[in-house]
Amino acid sequence: MTETAAAHGDSAIRWLAVSAAIASISAVGIAIGLGMPLLSVILENRGYSATVIGANTAVAGLASIAAAPITTPLATRFGVVPTMLVMIVAGAFAFIGFYFAPAFWMWFPLRAILHTALTVLFILSEFWINTSAPPHRRGLVLGVYATVLSLGFAFGPWLFARVGSDGFLPFGIAFALVIAAALPVLAAWRQSPAMHGEGHGQGFWRYLLLVPTATAAVLVFGAVETGGFALFPVYGSRIGYSEADAALLLTVVGLGNVILQIPLGLVSDRIHDRRLLLAGCAVIGLAGMIVLPFISANWMATAAMLFVWGGVVAGLYTIGLAHLGSKLSGRDLASANAAFVFCYGLGMLAGPQAIGIGMDRLGPNGFAITLAVFFALYIVLVGSRISAAPVRR
Repeated sequence: MTETAAAHGDSAIRWLAVSAAIASISAVGIAIGLGMPLLSVILENRGYSATVIGANTAVAGLASIAAAPITTPLATRFGVVPTMLVMIVAGAFAFIGFYFAPAFWMWFPLRAILHTALTVLFILSEFWINTSAPPHRRGLVLGVYATVLSLGFAFGPWLFARVGSDGFLPFGIAFALVIAAALPVLAAWRQSPAMHGEGHGQGFWRYLLLVPTATAAVLVFGAVETGGFALFPVYGSRIGYSEADAALLLTVVGLGNVILQIPLGLVSDRIHDRRLLLAGCAVIGLAGMIVLPFISANWMATAAMLFVWGGVVAGLYTIGLAHLGSKLSGRDLASANAAFVFCYGLGMLAGPQAIGIGMDRLGPNGFAITLAVFFALYIVLVGSRISAAPVRR
C-alpha cells in the first residue's frame, strides 16, 4: 500500500476524493439510520410480527451477499464513479418505492434493490478512501470516514423522531439526501481510483477465511447493527417507550459512534495485536446486552449505556477496515473490501431474523439475549485464535 500511495504523488491526503467517497457513504448511513426504524415501525403499525419484520429486513443481507462479489468486476468494466452514480440513483428510487408499493410482497424486491445499491456504494467508497489516504495517516482518514458515517446513522433516527412514520415526508427527505450525494462524486470524478485487470473472484473468496477474526467481527457488527436498528423500535414499543423516545435512543447509539471512532482508529494503529482490541469491543458489547434488561425502564441510564456501547461496538468495523488498508492495495484491496462487506451482509441476513425470532419466543428481553449470543460466540472465536496462534493477526 505504501507503494501505491507514493505512486499518487506525495503524502498529502487528497481531500476532494476523500470527501466525495465520504459523501456517498453518508447517504448509506442516512438511508439505513432513517429507513430501518421507519420501515419497521410502519410494518409494526400494520400488525406484522417481529419475525416477519425481521425476515423482510434480512433481505438486505441477501442483497449484500449477492452484490459483493460482482462489485469489483462492475467497477473494473464501467469505472468507479459511473458505477457509484448508478447505485445512488437506484437506491434513491428504491427507497421512495416503499411509499408507493400497494402490496407488502413488493417490499422484498424493493429491499433487495435498495441494499444492492448500498452495498456497492459501501465497497467502492471504502476502496476510494483507502487509496486516497497516505499510509501514515490512514488511521486519521478512516476515523474521519467512520465518524461521518456514524453521523449519518445518528442523523437518520433523529430525522425519524422529528418527522415520524406518517405520509410521504420521510421518504421524500431520504430520496433528496441520497440524490444529493451524487454532486461531490461528480465533482471528484477526475480523482477516482482506477482498477485494472480481468475480474476473477480468487482474491475475494480467499479473503473470506484469510483473517477470520476480522471477517467474523464485521459479520457480528452487521448482525448487531442491522438487527438492532431494525427491531429496537419494536423492542422499545413493547417495553413502553414512545416511538420518538425509541428513535432518540438510536440517535444516542449513533452519537457514541461519532465520538469514539477516531480514538479507536488511532489506538488500532498502535496496538501490537488488533485481535485484543476486537475482543475488547465484543466484551463491552456483551456486557451492555447483559445490563440492558435491568436498566431499560430508566431512559437516561439506557441512553448513557447505549452511547458507550454503540461507539465501542462500531469499532469492530473500523478496526477491521484499517487492517485491510494496511495489508493490501489496488484491485486486491477492492476485492478484500468486497469480501469484508460480504461478511457484513451475512450478518445483516442473520441478525434481524435471529432477533425477531428471539423476541417472539422470549418476549422483549429476547432482543438483548440474542445480541448477547452473537458477542459471546465471537469472543470464543477470538479466544481460540489467540490460543492457537498468539502472535498472528
